[in-house]
Amino acid sequence: MTALARLRSDPRIVRLETALDSRKPLEVSDPAARRAAVAILIRTGAEESPEIFFIQRGVYESDPWSGQIAFPGGREEPGDVNLEETVVRETREETELDLRSQATLIGRLDDLRPRTVRLPNVIVRPFVYLMPEPPEPILSHEVAAAFWVPLDALLDRSVWRETSVTAGGRTMSRFAFHHEGYVVWGMTERILSELLELLA
Repeated sequence: MTALARLRSDPRIVRLETALDSRKPLEVSDPAARRAAVAILIRTGAEESPEIFFIQRGVYESDPWSGQIAFPGGREEPGDVNLEETVVRETREETELDLRSQATLIGRLDDLRPRTVRLPNVIVRPFVYLMPEPPEPILSHEVAAAFWVPLDALLDRSVWRETSVTAGGRTMSRFAFHHEGYVVWGMTERILSELLELLA
């Protein structure tokens, strides 16, 4: 059995693929908004258990998401044929992981946008990939760190709670996931929560 077949045989991945196949993701159209795409990467981790990949964005004063935990990806550029090409390009630029040759696309989640007008007017499309045996990522200057989180940890609701976070000089309370000192909140938390709902 191949590494991809073993990952696809995990009951949670079976449920996820079935759910993605049976739904039509929401698409948001807004000519005034920039479009972006992110990649949710799932690998076979320790003891054959699935894990999900996260990055920590570099710290830049001009970046409204500076230092936050995110999925790899970024904004659409004029030369991109579509948003799938955007996510492939951005993931390669940020981590040198090649979604075309190293991963299998299994679906996508709903488009979403920031809930506050203080953030840029952007629509984000999340793509879900299986990457059973990824190489070690090589991070660009835009990425401060990268790590994998076991799916079992993400499904443990005891580590999800209201949390005081700071962004853009403002402190606010947000629902967040905590793992080994990292805090996942904001748009990344919303994407992750939608993914986990499909596993329920």
